Amino acid sequence: MPIKIDNALPAKAALEAENVFVMTQDRAASQDIRPLRILILNLMPTKIVTETQLLRLLSNSPLQVDITLMQMASHQSKNTSEEHMLQFYVTHEDIKGQRFDGMILTGAPVELLDFAQVDYWEELCRVLDWARTNVYSLFAICWGAQAALYHYYGVPKHELPHKQFGIFKHKTLVPLHPLLRGMDEEFWAPHSRHTEVRREDMERVKRPNGKPFLQALAESDEAGIFLAADWDCRHFFAFGHAEYDRDTLKGEYLRDIGRGLDIALPENYFPGGDPDAEPVISWRGAGNIIFTNWLNYFVYQQTPFDLNLMNNE
Repeated sequence: MPIKIDNALPAKAALEAENVFVMTQDRAASQDIRPLRILILNLMPTKIVTETQLLRLLSNSPLQVDITLMQMASHQSKNTSEEHMLQFYVTHEDIKGQRFDGMILTGAPVELLDFAQVDYWEELCRVLDWARTNVYSLFAICWGAQAALYHYYGVPKHELPHKQFGIFKHKTLVPLHPLLRGMDEEFWAPHSRHTEVRREDMERVKRPNGKPFLQALAESDEAGIFLAADWDCRHFFAFGHAEYDRDTLKGEYLRDIGRGLDIALPENYFPGGDPDAEPVISWRGAGNIIFTNWLNYFVYQQTPFDLNLMNNE
């Protein structure tokens, strides 16, 4: 089934070239079916690249998905044209009276700042508070996951001695969890971050019976926790980037080299450690499974047909 997007969104051409089934608004309007309403709060500087990466994963299911792209009104994008932002993005003020089946919160290159130092932190907190009653399921990525964990549960982030950068092997910790259904016991996924969330901090958040409310679902011996969820399966957290393209880490590496930063080669990424060699994608299958399972088990099968009947207690 298709993913529903704006007729003129730049990602449309790239997805269609990959034989991804996308449906324009005009065609979708003729169908008598309610698509899942997914809000993407895109905090990444390269908006169009991130849009395409996420839409690619969201399209890999038998569900029609209606996408709304949102930006922070208190932050001006420096890497994406104003025309693109005005045409395709809304602000919280535009949609605060609406409800959504799911919301994706992306990462952002602000990890080394304290949360309160981020220029749009207060606005993001208002959005996260609004999401408690207007969004059924949240999927937060990298810094977005750290921000949501901190705002909702007080879980801190910790600065790493060096950037966690590369492709790392992970193991599933809760193999029967629906988010991991169909996953191999070991899988690979990208990480690109300067900070981490620790399991012992998550385990301090308790349920009324005294057991942990937050659950680690997959982790790496080298890179730490990759996936986590709350006990109610309404909030999901990914601390890596299963959505990344083949050359995303390469682009980050070359960017940092160009800035004169002391950055190591991303681990397990360039064949033979040669930055001129084309990276081999080893994480796409895991990414497709995770996002498809989230859409199916925690969005489609949980939200009511009438979103006004959503139970957010």
